[in-house]
Amino acid sequence: MSTEYTSNGRVFRGKVIASKMKDTITVAVERYVKHPKYKKFLRRTKKYLVHDVGNTAQIGDVVDIKETRPISKRKSFMLLTSK
Repeated sequence: MSTEYTSNGRVFRGKVIASKMKDTITVAVERYVKHPKYKKFLRRTKKYLVHDVGNTAQIGDVVDIKETRPISKRKSFMLLTSK
């Protein structure tokens, strides 16, 4: 999965792992990190709550998300595209 930086915030690509809430999905974003001592690449996952108007994304979809103003306490991303 990839990360982009734009003037309007970060853009991530991740996988939808939950869509049970109204207008909200949970997206898992993976990244590879090199261990500083052992030089092995490790997979790190972080979950984000994403604003999805109309609940268009389903579990298992690969989506692009964009950072935006805070929508609620934990939700600061919105859905860009669903693939």
